[in-house]
Amino acid sequence: MEGAEAGAHEGAAVARDLLALGYEDFCGAVALGPSCPDFRALCLWLVAELATLGVLERRREEGAEALSAGEGSGAEEEFLRQLAGLLRELHCPDRALSGGNCATALREPGACLRLLRFLCTELQASRLLRLRPRRDSSPAEAPPGGEGSEEGAGMVQELVLTLQALGLPRPTLGTLASRLLQDIHAKVSELLPSLPPGSLQPLLSYPLDTPRWEVLESLCQSLRGQYCCRRCLLLKRLDLTTSAFHWSDRAKAQGEAMKAVLIPIRKTLTPETDVSIAHILAARADMSRLVPATSKSARQGTCCAINKVLMGNMPDRGGRPNELEAPMPSWQSRREDGGSRKAGRQCWGRKKKKK
Repeated sequence: MEGAEAGAHEGAAVARDLLALGYEDFCGAVALGPSCPDFRALCLWLVAELATLGVLERRREEGAEALSAGEGSGAEEEFLRQLAGLLRELHCPDRALSGGNCATALREPGACLRLLRFLCTELQASRLLRLRPRRDSSPAEAPPGGEGSEEGAGMVQELVLTLQALGLPRPTLGTLASRLLQDIHAKVSELLPSLPPGSLQPLLSYPLDTPRWEVLESLCQSLRGQYCCRRCLLLKRLDLTTSAFHWSDRAKAQGEAMKAVLIPIRKTLTPETDVSIAHILAARADMSRLVPATSKSARQGTCCAINKVLMGNMPDRGGRPNELEAPMPSWQSRREDGGSRKAGRQCWGRKKKKK
């Protein structure tokens, strides 16, 4: 019963996506799979829309047809053959559809809906990317100045560092970004088998639907708030520490030189953080393990020469109220030198007897 409800919910989501994309002939009868001409026609429409946006450049260069939805005895076999290659080119994350026998995978319950959902999301993302202002597609040079130029330059720098880390040559002018990303993906796929077992396992291993995306967005907002609070605290400590440097007599003479060095650095430090959902999706399983700060592996990255410097004897400045006791008043005798005062004290304490 729960599986039927989940299938109905997934079908309604696919229908909404198709309606938003401009496809109004969705009848909902996708349970027949690739043997249904309507299902093949729907897949053909989605793939054709992706091809118009330049997503299927490799198949166009190789002269291979993206997808055909003809009729006849061999139409289904040809459709499945082309669909398998198409899903591999689009790097479909559903291993059941892109990794094994596509015909067998589509016979499983809900597989056709997963295929349509994947194609719909690819088309939505491609259309959103098409709405962005077009810049030079070559990462060899920084984008021109203007709005967003700093962000584009940062992206280019990150891409250049990625190429250097993978040992790939610097791209030539005019290299398409899609081609460059395909080369990076191929190189990473080549290096992954050489890693130890269990490496780079994602921390978030569940498929994301609409409710989970909302929870993930809430988690990201919570992380941003925590990081902002911590950064505000550290910046306040930094400001107080730097202000204390100006109290000495020597600093008064070098005050302007100190400000010239500190102020430009301080302006670049802001409480806002750049943590996004992409950082959460990129988190790996090894980040969930708590490693003691004094462990051997952690000390390899934190030990330095200053750790070997021993501090001399320092005076005890207190500051531990839990270890100190409040001073108790000490009782002292009121006796003092002089017999007259002693006699006077005795008179005060003598009671008169009644006659």
